[in-house]
Amino acid sequence: MFKHTIVRTPCSKITDGITSAPELGQPIYEKALEQHAAYIEALKSTGVDVMVLPALEEYPDSCFVEDVAVLSEKCAIITNLGAGSRNGETEFIIPAIKEFYSEDQIGYIKEPGTLEGGDVMKVGDTFYVGVSARTNEEGIKQFAEFFGSYGYEVKAVPLSDVLHLKTGVNYIENNKMLVSGEFIDKPDFDGYEKIVVPEDEAYGANCIWMNGTVIVPLGYPAVQKAVEDAGYKVINVDTSEFRKIDGGLSCLSLRF
Repeated sequence: MFKHTIVRTPCSKITDGITSAPELGQPIYEKALEQHAAYIEALKSTGVDVMVLPALEEYPDSCFVEDVAVLSEKCAIITNLGAGSRNGETEFIIPAIKEFYSEDQIGYIKEPGTLEGGDVMKVGDTFYVGVSARTNEEGIKQFAEFFGSYGYEVKAVPLSDVLHLKTGVNYIENNKMLVSGEFIDKPDFDGYEKIVVPEDEAYGANCIWMNGTVIVPLGYPAVQKAVEDAGYKVINVDTSEFRKIDGGLSCLSLRF
């Protein structure tokens, strides 16, 4: 069960965020703020407290706070972002992390290692980490050494099509995973019950489990029905402005 979440308010420069889908247009800042506020309310409704960090105007993608740290019950790690324009973001998360973890519980990914939290999926005491354009093998090696010292198992998952691991696979507890695209047939996840997301709703695969409730992006009815049919309560949150800069539901928070 999660007790805490950390989010960061979108900055006005969100219109300049990194995107692989320029055809969707630039985010509308005011609308992004409204969607972010609704996201916070959805998190609170699942029984967690929410620490809201101030906007970082110099970093357009800084609302995607999931990428700058990975948090667990026993320890935390500050990442080293693979996207060069985002590299300075990590220093601004450290004070917040230190409110929940002692110095000896916090590790740091160092050059030449890179790792982004969007590539990390926790399943019980196992972490699956995507080998991607943003997370390299050296970053995963450092991650595995640190989290391994706390008894966690780390498994690398090579990616071919997606930006981050959790772009296409997300664990929603009870041995169930939402999978899309390249993850439908990946042998890494053969031991789980796979809920297959149709190609035309692939973005909707990025849902988050929050204390028995699954938050599902608004506008993906097949995903919502599949999650409901699997026995979960569902909350919808509109993330259309964040989709324009390659962001989804999980990207917008640290959950622990």
